[in-house]
Order: sequence, then structure tokens, then C-alpha cells
Amino acid sequence: MPSEFSGKHVTVAGLGVSGVPAAKVLHGLGAQVTVVNDGDDERARTQAAELEPLGVTVRLGDGDTLPEGTELIVTAPGWKPTKPLFAAAGQAGVPVWGDVELAWRLRGLNGRKPAPWLAVTGTNGKTTTVQMLASILKAAGLRTAAVGNIGVSLLDAVTGEQEYDVLAVELSSYQLHWAPSLRAHSAAVLNLAPDHLDWHGSMEAYAADKGRIYEGNHVACVYNVADKATEDLVRAADVEEGCRAIGFTLGTPGPSQLGVVEGLLVDRAFVEDRQKNAQELAEVSDVNPPAPHNIANALAAAGLARAFGVSAAAVRDGLRAFTPDAHRIAHVADVDGVAYVDDSKATNTHATEASLAAYESIVWIAGGLAKGATFDELVAGAAKRLRGAVLIGADRALIREALARHAPEVPVVDLDRTDTGAMLQAVQEARRLARPGDTVLLAPACASMDMFTNYNQRGDAFAQAVRELGA
Repeated sequence: MPSEFSGKHVTVAGLGVSGVPAAKVLHGLGAQVTVVNDGDDERARTQAAELEPLGVTVRLGDGDTLPEGTELIVTAPGWKPTKPLFAAAGQAGVPVWGDVELAWRLRGLNGRKPAPWLAVTGTNGKTTTVQMLASILKAAGLRTAAVGNIGVSLLDAVTGEQEYDVLAVELSSYQLHWAPSLRAHSAAVLNLAPDHLDWHGSMEAYAADKGRIYEGNHVACVYNVADKATEDLVRAADVEEGCRAIGFTLGTPGPSQLGVVEGLLVDRAFVEDRQKNAQELAEVSDVNPPAPHNIANALAAAGLARAFGVSAAAVRDGLRAFTPDAHRIAHVADVDGVAYVDDSKATNTHATEASLAAYESIVWIAGGLAKGATFDELVAGAAKRLRGAVLIGADRALIREALARHAPEVPVVDLDRTDTGAMLQAVQEARRLARPGDTVLLAPACASMDMFTNYNQRGDAFAQAVRELGA
């Protein structure tokens, strides 16, 4: 039992996916644990009932007051740094960690050999890249798991009975903000676009938190050649001696880069004489789906795997074995020569830009909660690809106005309804606009909560509507 936790008064801020495991682990290590939570709803009371029999104190409905005697706070990643609880902690000299920081410090628990972390962050593509990476590592015969912001507790991974050779770790900007001592084997920042600025306060602060993933890297900092901001983060990072900057590009790679040549994914980073040589890793057709942004994800995953010493054959086999999660540029069906594609996960303009770039002629279904986003740049860039647009959701007027400014010749159907049945009508209207060879693409560029529980339900409604077309 680590002496640093035995008898220590630790406050866990927030119940939920990260808070409950953190409270249990800390209690098991001998800490005196108090959980504070803003909400006092049925779910919170159920979780409290799970913890209180262990001897954990739970305070519901008051997440702002620092419990007396607190020596350490372990916070849920989504709690804003501006909360009064953290201001009180700062005044009292109490450190604040996230669950990722706690997991990092516990990875050698019970004398086990710590598994290295291959870490991934970015505005979009994190989950897919981490899942691709895990598939590649498994193809290499390594004991691994995709963990972190992907929905699998890092604490469970480092304290559970299963031992790993290496972990594929997805990290959000929230998690990185609260993880000051994290030092990955290698890490990648896939891209940077404005997101969560209400939490971070500015784009500069958001980028700085993303850049924390490179701090102390041992072998490789993987960056996106097409996104200079990611390379800037590498240049600013304080890394271990000998750690290399490794770029990935959809074009022909230069030395110390991975890229694409004549339909092949190739490596000019982890080969002998990289000035002259390249190693074939896989075919573009091995990536599912082979959309440009997904090929970029595959190259980033391959870069991290190669940094860990994985063979080219394992990269190929892992990419072939990978199946993407639902609602990520997923082909639903072809009806009367028109392809219907569900990318409900494209909840911001950056993700939607990548989705729209994957197809030549599109009837676009978009709209929802804009979360403060603007759409002029997105629409201007995609205008030549648009056959038509069908708009749904609370903030659809913002997209309609951008279309009027930048694509006035594109026919637009504006559905003045926000009930869930609007999706069936949207698909029917899209069918009317589409021609054989077109793609009807659900890539909303908005959040879903005005009409649906989440993006999964929105994508399911789209798929069901498409199935009704073909019935």
C-alpha cells in the first residue's frame, strides 16, 4: 500500500465514469475519501449508495466547498478550472490531479512493471486513431487495450489484474489539463481547431493543454504536417534526449515522415537511411473507410506503433482487422444509385469539413446545436461539392445563412421542426434532391441534444430512415 495515500484525506470531485473508480481505488489504498458532487439526482444517489458502504463520505449538491482537512483533490476531467472548489484548493495549497494523473502515478502498483503509454489527442479523430493503434498492437502480438477518454477507465487498466505490454491511450484536453506529470513513451496530436473554448478560456490555452501530451516523450512526438499548430506544439515541448519529431501527411513523405505514395501507406521515419529508403506499410484500401481524414488517422496510429517497434506487417494486419465505431462516416446503404452515409459523430465544423472532403457530390443533412460555431468557412470550402442541403435542428438558420452567402446556387430545404421525426422527412427530402452517383451525407456540424439524446440516437434515426427508403 503506497505510503503517500495511506491515511491521506483525499477529495474526489465528481461522481460518474471517472469519480467512482477513483474513489474506490483511493479507498483501497487506505485514503480517507470524501466525494463531492454538484448534482443530487437519482443517478448520483445510486452511485453514492455504491460508495458509502465502503466508508467513503459522499456530499451531493455541493461541489464548490472544499472539505475540511483535504490534502489532495482528484477531479473529474470536465470540471472547469474556474470552479470555486479549485480556487479554495489553490489558497490552501492543495494539489489537484485528474484521474489520468492518478492512474499515471499508480501504474507501477504492487511491484508490476509499468506498461508504456502511446497517447493520442486532437480535436477530432482521437477515438478512431486509438482503436486503430490498439488493433495494430494486437496484430503484433502485444497485450494491449484502448483506454482513457475512449470510455475505458485508465485506473482500471493500471490497477486491475490484467497486465499489459503497452497501452493505447486517448486523452482529451480536459484530462491533459489535470495531468502535470504524465510522460508518454510517444504521443500524437492529430489536429487543432477551436473547441471547448468556454472551458479553456482561449484557443491558446486549449492548444497549450493539448500540447502537454508531448511533455517528456521518450521516443517520438507525432504531428500532422498539414496542421502547423501541431508541429509548433512539438517544437515547444520539453522532451527526453533523443526523442524525434515524426510527421504524417497525405502526400509524399519526406525523411522522418509517414505518408502516401501511389495508393500505399509508407514509412520514411523508422527505416535505415530514411533519406533514400521507405517501407511499405499497407495499401490505402486496407483503411476502413478510406476517406482522407481516416487515412490520416491510420498514419498517425502507424507512426506511434512504429515508434514502439512494431513491424510493417503488423501495421497492415491491424488496419485490415479494424472496424470503426458506428456513426463515423459509416456507409448505411445504396438506394437507387445514391449512397447514404452516417457521420453523426461529426458534431463540429472541423470534423464535418473532413467528412465533406471525402465525397465529390453531396446532399448534405446538417444542423442541431451550434455551440457558438460559425459556418462560413466550412460552407465556402465545400460549396462545389454540394448538390443540395437539408437543414434540421435549433440552429439550422446559421447554416442556411452561410449557404446563402457562399453557395447561393445550392438548393436548400429548411425543415422547421425539431422533433425526432424530422430525420425521416430530412432523408426523404435528401432523396428528392439526390441523383445517381451522389452521396447523402449526415454530417451535422452540430451537437444533437436539441432533438436527440446523443449523436448515436441521431445516427440511428438516420439509418432507420434510410432503411425505410429501401423497403
